[in-house]
Amino acid sequence: MPDPARPNVLVILADDMGYSDVGCYGGEIGTPHIDGLADRGVRLTNFYNTARCSPSRASLLTGLHPHQTGVAELVNNDGPAGYPGSLTERCATLAEAFRAAGYRTHMTGKWHLSNEREQPDGTWPTRRGFDRFWGTISGAGSYFQTTTLHDGEIPIPLSELGEDFYYTDEIGSHAAGAIRDAAAHGQPFFGYVAFTAPHWPLHAKDEDLANTRGRFDEGWDVLRTRRHRRQIAAGICAENATLDDRDPAVIAWDDEPEQKWQLQRMEVYAAQVQAMDRAVGRILAALDDTGQRDNTIVVFLSDNGGCAEELSSDPESAQRFRRHHLIIPPRAPDGTPMRVGNTPEIRPGTADTYTSYGRAWANLSNTPFRLYKRWVHEGGISTPLIVSWPNGGFSGGVLDAPHQLTDIAPTLFEATEVQPLAERNGRTLPSLPGVSMLDVLRGGQAVEHDLFWEHIGNAAIRVGRWKLVHEYGSPWELYDLASDRSERNDLAGEYPDRVQDLAARWQDWADAVGVLPYNQVLVARARMPRQPA
Repeated sequence: MPDPARPNVLVILADDMGYSDVGCYGGEIGTPHIDGLADRGVRLTNFYNTARCSPSRASLLTGLHPHQTGVAELVNNDGPAGYPGSLTERCATLAEAFRAAGYRTHMTGKWHLSNEREQPDGTWPTRRGFDRFWGTISGAGSYFQTTTLHDGEIPIPLSELGEDFYYTDEIGSHAAGAIRDAAAHGQPFFGYVAFTAPHWPLHAKDEDLANTRGRFDEGWDVLRTRRHRRQIAAGICAENATLDDRDPAVIAWDDEPEQKWQLQRMEVYAAQVQAMDRAVGRILAALDDTGQRDNTIVVFLSDNGGCAEELSSDPESAQRFRRHHLIIPPRAPDGTPMRVGNTPEIRPGTADTYTSYGRAWANLSNTPFRLYKRWVHEGGISTPLIVSWPNGGFSGGVLDAPHQLTDIAPTLFEATEVQPLAERNGRTLPSLPGVSMLDVLRGGQAVEHDLFWEHIGNAAIRVGRWKLVHEYGSPWELYDLASDRSERNDLAGEYPDRVQDLAARWQDWADAVGVLPYNQVLVARARMPRQPA
């Protein structure tokens, strides 16, 4: 058995899942295994990601702000005047630090931190500290025909995937297997499980869909109000918390002309969340079976808020998307052409489709907030964070202390007494900017510290109860999150001195971590050579 004095670490990341989708944060989908983690641990209500998948992964795995890692937007290389889009040599991953301390390290699922998707290079997980890797190098993809899938550095062709292959289930099985192997070798482990669920495309197994049919028939308006009431009852939101109005771009449910199709979209999305919860249950069962549950720090969160992206049905757009990202199979398993896009003529869920659930349902997922993935308003950056460690003194609490991704690495290092790497391949590494949450997770006092964000020109800073935020090209907005977490009442005009002070603090941070002016990034991107057809 592993040394009981050295806790294991297991980080579980959902993809594009909104703040209120899991049951213990107000959702009606049904997530008993994830909710069980909360029952044996703590929930944070004011925890933040970085608004997009790749930057969140980079920050989570390094403890740095995304701009310090080379992955500030996605995995596109924008040349010398933009971000490189792959992990730089000037950062170390958690896996590298834990492996140096004698831990076995494994990863299953989505990497999405390298702009080289086909040929192994120094930015692949096998070369950034993971002893064992099974998963995808690229971003989202088919759940039935998963592209860029690798076992270590060996590609797994579509022809080798069985008829019953479903990516979420396989991620759970491989993660459970890695946990059992670590126990057999008597070593503590650092595990990273990065699901693609519930990121588009909308793909679900029939048995999962059977459990979600009819659950959303009352529509997004009624369900959003009910989620908010459950959040207040559970202590996720304060009793005086406001519910942001329905997105102005979303029509009332009663006026929706395609209700049947809209319900199908949300039912498939919910089935994907349920499949992920089932896979989490399989992983936790491996901890139980090997006697490691009580001494394993389990962290569960999402990489960004709910996703409002609509997929185009235009054939040229779909072909360009497939070519640049390698994530749409050329044909369905039965040889029929893929049907890409969000139209009522394409019923979501099956392997021959490639669709998303859209803005209206993302607005439900992000209850009680506004805006979505890509924005740094609350709907884009707020995530559930559940931390369970029975031996560590965590027990069933709901905590309101504000924290963000850069605080996870210091917390894990303090809890395990593992030291962060000071250098890598002869390069001195930057010190970690975050603070440990260990004391607050045990019921102690929170450490006040400023929180910062920048993504595609959208920017924000939170200092205590105050948040300054703007969209690219728009003026700063100021919110008192203690009474207005939904960002309904902009106070910038009432407190110009506070706006000026927070904006100056944000700029100092941006200069320190290497934030590039977004107009410069756009110019650099426009000058990059186009990919060949």
